[in-house]
Amino acid sequence: MRVFLDTNVLASAFGTRGLCVDVLRVILGEHELVTGEVVIEELRRVLSRKFGVPADTVKEIESFLCGYHVEPKPRELPNLNLSERADLMVVGSAITAKAEVLITGDHEMLALKKKPEGLRIVSPREFWNLATRTAPRKRLQN
Repeated sequence: MRVFLDTNVLASAFGTRGLCVDVLRVILGEHELVTGEVVIEELRRVLSRKFGVPADTVKEIESFLCGYHVEPKPRELPNLNLSERADLMVVGSAITAKAEVLITGDHEMLALKKKPEGLRIVSPREFWNLATRTAPRKRLQN
């Protein structure tokens, strides 16, 4: 499955410990990682300014991500009810990259009533639950 990661998920995966790191590992091991130029540009700023990641490390992270599909900035933005142009660029990049899933922590994107056709927008927790779902165990009978 082609999985597009938004900036907030990547920043958490590279800047902290926890769920987003695990989500990234699952994607790298079992799915196809996709991101966009617009995400990498924002990630560069977020990692250095908010997380205090050294410039050399930010370059290494960027180089790592560029080893996967990085969608150029979209020429057209989707007609969605999102207040920020940056969010429209992220969704537009995911659509153009033919991603099947967009993982984001952005509440406005997650709350969209009209979703782009063919693109599922989920939180890191929702993706984790979907990716690690196992068949329910049968109860043992006495």
